[in-house]
Amino acid sequence: MLLTDSDIMDEVLAKNMIQPFVEDMVEEGISYGLGSFGYDLRLGSDFYIFDGDQGDVVDPKSFNENIGDKIESNAPVLLSPNSFMLGHAVEKLTMPDNVVGICVGKSTYARSGLVVNITPVEPGWKGYLTIEMSNTTNSPIKVYPQEGIAQILFFKGDYPRKSYEDREGKYQNQEKTFYFSKI
Repeated sequence: MLLTDSDIMDEVLAKNMIQPFVEDMVEEGISYGLGSFGYDLRLGSDFYIFDGDQGDVVDPKSFNENIGDKIESNAPVLLSPNSFMLGHAVEKLTMPDNVVGICVGKSTYARSGLVVNITPVEPGWKGYLTIEMSNTTNSPIKVYPQEGIAQILFFKGDYPRKSYEDREGKYQNQEKTFYFSKI
């Protein structure tokens, strides 16, 4: 069952599912906050930009953290043409054991050529989401920290046999930092 704004509010009040929680949609800038059937997450101010200047291979099984640059900025960040960067959500999520989150990009960015990818948010997962962003255009794209970046839809189902927390998932309790692939 897809959760409505009332259902999401109930989960926040009962289980602190989203912190900090913005009860109404903030329309100034790129919108964020509670929507009718989801929650628009904000982009934090820490970024890891893959520079690609060294011709290094990105290997998800053996990640080299030196092939990009870490930056912190509350001002708009320029993402170069055909490039990729990581960011994180401002909000911390504490997923109930019977709720899964699916994130989708916001149309404001999609219409500008920015593809936002976030993997499913498993039942029982806790932490700050890593946000993957790709510029699919031949022009730089401005990305705005502290404004909306993606919408998360929450689906409630039966309780699974094991939650992400029960399985001791490798990205559990992810902080506001970059968690590169872990194998």
